[in-house]
Amino acid sequence: MFRFIFRLAAMVALSVSVIMAVIDTTRTVAASALVLTPLNASWLAVSPDTRAAFETFVRAKASPLLWDGVIARVLDQPGFAVFAVLAFLLYAIGYRRQRRTGQFAAN
Repeated sequence: MFRFIFRLAAMVALSVSVIMAVIDTTRTVAASALVLTPLNASWLAVSPDTRAAFETFVRAKASPLLWDGVIARVLDQPGFAVFAVLAFLLYAIGYRRQRRTGQFAAN
């Protein structure tokens, strides 16, 4: 059950990554220069209220150092790369190993 949830979340994150990559590719072709949109800019364009609420929550509950040190740096990275790494991690958590027993047995 949990593996399914992690693999489903990985599929959603990979879909978001591909969509963001297509948007960046379209902007790159239109501008004739490399355009990489940071995740922060994409999040502010889609929903600035949730971005502000998330920042307030992290600063109040965890630490301002966590926001300034870790989360702000992640939000400065290209959105497609962040979601691609997230998809990989979620898929790795939900991955089911193949059983090795019986593979080398004689038929």
